[in-house]
Amino acid sequence: MTSNTILPLESMPEALKNIELAGDDAIVPFQVDPLDVRGRAVQLGSLLDDVLGRHTYPEAVSKLLAEAIVLTSLLGSSMKFDGRFILQTQSEGPVSLLVVDFKTPHQIRAYARYEEADVISMSREEGFKPYDLLGKGILVMTVDQGQHMERYQGIVQLSEGGFEAVAEEYFKQSEQIPTVVRLAVAESLTHDRDADKGEEAKHGWRAGGMLAQFLPHSIERMKQADLSGGEAPEGADVPEVEVDDAWLEATALIGTIEPVELIDPNVPVERLLLRLFNEHGATVYPATAMEAKCSCSQAGIKDVLAGFTAEELAQSTEDGKISVNCEFCSTSYEFDPADFQN
Repeated sequence: MTSNTILPLESMPEALKNIELAGDDAIVPFQVDPLDVRGRAVQLGSLLDDVLGRHTYPEAVSKLLAEAIVLTSLLGSSMKFDGRFILQTQSEGPVSLLVVDFKTPHQIRAYARYEEADVISMSREEGFKPYDLLGKGILVMTVDQGQHMERYQGIVQLSEGGFEAVAEEYFKQSEQIPTVVRLAVAESLTHDRDADKGEEAKHGWRAGGMLAQFLPHSIERMKQADLSGGEAPEGADVPEVEVDDAWLEATALIGTIEPVELIDPNVPVERLLLRLFNEHGATVYPATAMEAKCSCSQAGIKDVLAGFTAEELAQSTEDGKISVNCEFCSTSYEFDPADFQN
């Protein structure tokens, strides 16, 4: 889309007829003025296959990392400056670490660290959900505005409600912004017809998400109930703040989203927004295409190794060479130790 697009109160086919749809792997900002709601939505397809295909993760780990990628895309794409948004979990479960690195305006990379035997064992338990693999821990969100700028970091406890609940709690506590997040991930199955091999099943990944926030012009309208922090005496009256009717309506509408709507390529983001807000009209802004791209390079890693001491270089040398493997993209680099001798 080359300009802001208004999705009006019309039949869906007519309203979408002349709109250039964003399609997969593109962040779509939107705004619903009558409800004072702003947000972003995304559907991911080949980008996920690219990121996850660089590793041999168990299915449950891939699903968990894909969900983290969707959330990072929604959060990182809000930055209006050159920098990075890094989402990272640190936890006690079989998946001890997830890292998703978003570089503005559109590049993303990710990886997971896990104990395979424990993942397989837990995956067989009754009622298992991929999010269970994290266990107790924290979610760290880092905003890096580049050289000579201070980093900003937010930390929130992981909870049983998954990444949706964790993100909503973060905005409630740290930003005081009413927020609702919806995420969905699924493995897809397509069929490719090859002249020699016939029809062949092909596995892939799809994911989608939506983040909406209540941002009225009046600060009082977006005020939430204060958190007591345990300081209020027992039995004390803690004043409650009524939730604004506009935000109640917005969350009720977004609550009707079925997970399949977030990932179905036949239900593009624009179509979903029109279904949700057809009584109010939604403004859809130009989409930003996402790209799976790692920032590692032979030259960059060589610069890092150049700062090693002779002892560190010796410890890193095996079979006469220094081998470095990027955890994000699984690319391997080899160096001659003699190149770093003074």
